[in-house]
Amino acid sequence: MKISPNEFIEDIRSNMKDGKGDVVINHVQKDGLPEKCRLFANITLEPGCSIGHHVHHQETEFYTILKGVATVDDDGTSIEVSAGDVVVTPNGKGHSIENTGDETMEMLAIIVLD
Repeated sequence: MKISPNEFIEDIRSNMKDGKGDVVINHVQKDGLPEKCRLFANITLEPGCSIGHHVHHQETEFYTILKGVATVDDDGTSIEVSAGDVVVTPNGKGHSIENTGDETMEMLAIIVLD
């Protein structure tokens, strides 16, 4: 099955999870996902934009950084990430992410139910 970009749903969230700026989320419709997959999305953060700290319950989230750089709060530990890095946030752990670079940061986010 192929899903074309025009089949994704665009969602713009201001101050997501008490973060800064507008987060652009292009995600696959829920009926196009397997039962154990809650989210499959391309997320864009402009410089200075962030997704605030939040905890995952009964699910695991994977971020793959596609472009740019960011700082991730990985359950209390600050880490720098860039294109090619993968961040995993398992059940019961929290994270946030902020674009700390000078260019648009893009990532692929996948949330699977535990």
